[in-house]
Amino acid sequence: MIGAIGIIVIFVMVFGGFVLSGGKLDVILEALPHEMIVIGGAAVGAFMLSNDFSAVKHTARDIGKIFKGVKWKPADYRDLLCLLFELIRLARQNPVGLEEHIEGPADSAIFSRYPKIQHDHEAVELICDTMRSASMNYDDPHQVEEVLDKRMETQLQHALHSSHALQSVADALPALGIVAAVMGVIKTMGSIDQPPEILGKMIGSALVGTFMGVFLAYGIVGPFGARLKSIIEEDAHFYQLIREVLIANLYNHPTNICIEVGRQNAPHHVRPSFADLESALRGVKQDAA
Repeated sequence: MIGAIGIIVIFVMVFGGFVLSGGKLDVILEALPHEMIVIGGAAVGAFMLSNDFSAVKHTARDIGKIFKGVKWKPADYRDLLCLLFELIRLARQNPVGLEEHIEGPADSAIFSRYPKIQHDHEAVELICDTMRSASMNYDDPHQVEEVLDKRMETQLQHALHSSHALQSVADALPALGIVAAVMGVIKTMGSIDQPPEILGKMIGSALVGTFMGVFLAYGIVGPFGARLKSIIEEDAHFYQLIREVLIANLYNHPTNICIEVGRQNAPHHVRPSFADLESALRGVKQDAA
């Protein structure tokens, strides 16, 4: 919602200010279709040229995140801690019984209590792979910790590709706007014998290209890329919490301490309170009983 509001504010302030200062929108509106064919078409072509098909699809999907916001809400962090609590407790009480849950999370009774997490491929794989490693009796937890760090760094860089791609387009748009403007000037020079009022209109149309290139770069595409990067980095905290809890488990800390380590490492605005988490965990224990 706030993304849509931001776009409205940009357009109202820029074009509203132009009209209030005495500018006439008809010059811009008349030139806009042709300038956007040049600028927009060149930007899309350059984007497709610099990315493979999977990256193009990935970016198209990620644009929706700009308007939807972060995926993981405060309730999801609480549910994640409850899920990890159940799995760690089961791993210590009945290691054999844990296997059916980490080998078949889609059919797991524990995972099914948290459907949003269960349907997130990366979160489930991260949990199951790490707990499977713990069941192999690793002598050095630092080995698992190092593997997790590399895996999460790789995953984050892959997720950020859409943001980098949008920023590359934003960086190119002002130059593409100049290209459109120069083409407009060339067109104007071919009509140099026309009266001044006609030449003035043609020059104004040419300058719309420069305006649109800069406007799209710094008013739309650049902020899109920055917002998308912020959302992806925010959602990465969810997976970081999984790492913190499971690494604490590898060091054989008590189950409650492992969960508290995760709670403390959650960002403040999504961190469940101690009382709320304790209440949720009591419900988990009652269900298990």
